[in-house]
Amino acid sequence: MAKLFRAVIMGPPGSGKGTISERIAQSFGLARLSSGDFVRENIAANTDAGVLAKTYIERGLLVPDHVMTRLLLPRLEEMTRHSWLMDGFPRTLAQAKALNSTCDLDLVISLNIPYETLKERLSDRWIHPASGRVYNMGFNPPHVQGRDDISGEPLIQHDDDKPEALVARLRHYKDVAKPIIDLYKSKGILHTFSGTETDRIWPYINSLLSTKIPSTSQTDTQRIPMP
Repeated sequence: MAKLFRAVIMGPPGSGKGTISERIAQSFGLARLSSGDFVRENIAANTDAGVLAKTYIERGLLVPDHVMTRLLLPRLEEMTRHSWLMDGFPRTLAQAKALNSTCDLDLVISLNIPYETLKERLSDRWIHPASGRVYNMGFNPPHVQGRDDISGEPLIQHDDDKPEALVARLRHYKDVAKPIIDLYKSKGILHTFSGTETDRIWPYINSLLSTKIPSTSQTDTQRIPMP
């Protein structure tokens, strides 16, 4: 039986985590896990944790650590026979420590993207709130302006994606992420990739993962829109 492989991808808002995650999942056969998807699924299913998470989201607050771990860790414990890549968790040191108590990570990918690039991407970003689908008006616009391609429902722009909120949002990420990055660096599993374009960063990530796990499909050159 092949050794299981568990990885986490980190990066500030607009860094391209979703795009990179999709490429990794397709190229290396990992289950792609998204904390945002888990939250939406639990809210839709009206689970106790989902109801609790919704009370914070409706007030524009971050879902606290004890709720996020309650949402995610049971799902991870069910995936004892699967290799996976997690996007969006952990987001705090407390979440990272809780994850460490559940499983051993093999690799952590950290995306380091210049502030000006993030600012440009986020100011053009619109979201379909029900599904989490992301559009960028510059290079991945919807077929019909202001409407989701699949459902036709209206798109929204989060207040914290607007230029006046970006500085505080990105500074907050940097402050919260630093102790997590330091933790994974001390474990020797952190790999940081810097750049302004996903297509230029991807070959280096692909090369690293090729030394860790066998490729299951040849999708390396497929272009996937940046969220």
